[in-house]
Amino acid sequence: MLSFPPPAIATENSTAVRARVMALIESGALGPDGRLPTERELCEQLKVGRRTVRLALEALEAEGLIWRRQGKGTFAGREPDPTGALAAAIVGETSPLQVMEARLAVEPMLASLSARRALPGDIQRMRHLAQRTLETREPDSAELWDGALHRLIAHTAGNRPLLTMFGMLDGVRASESWREIRSRARSLETQQLADREHHRIIDAIEAGRPVAAAEAMQDHLMTLLGNLKRLGAVAETAIPNPQPVALGD
Repeated sequence: MLSFPPPAIATENSTAVRARVMALIESGALGPDGRLPTERELCEQLKVGRRTVRLALEALEAEGLIWRRQGKGTFAGREPDPTGALAAAIVGETSPLQVMEARLAVEPMLASLSARRALPGDIQRMRHLAQRTLETREPDSAELWDGALHRLIAHTAGNRPLLTMFGMLDGVRASESWREIRSRARSLETQQLADREHHRIIDAIEAGRPVAAAEAMQDHLMTLLGNLKRLGAVAETAIPNPQPVALGD
């Protein structure tokens, strides 16, 4: 059972409960799927009533910090975009090359828009997710946290059509075949390089520099493409170095 540090003062305060649940999320104590304890377990562990817990969870959900699925539970992060389910129909009809072509077309612009619209709290969460991605040595967890970072950038871009496109790609990369390829491409060296690239993207977003954010995202994806080329997953001359499309700084 997950445990919480004792509060300074026991209180039926939903704000205090929200802070303690956030501390649990940020502690890294949740499993790879990011599932939180049930409402009943939270009440027992925090020594507060059901209403207080529900108010705290409602606030976290409204902020996009958790999501809930009937019959499944409550999870840290944002709910997967439902359009991602459409990706299942094309998984067998696409390839790593096509996925990378699409990501290079969509994600630099999402990073550019994020640089215009991300809030300080978004930046803080981005850095937390980047750190979790670097720290993990388990392939499933690494893919989970890396995907969560890219999803957060996509959400903060605030563009629904682009988010729908991203949701399709995110669904494809969640497939078993794609995860297996990514696992083979990942090493300590590539994780450290990806971490530097992640922070370059986040730095540009925090600085409000759309063009720099788009370029940093493009470079990050081109690094991934290079890793896939070394695995033989895509042809060596598959994609020329594209010019990112972004809103001006």
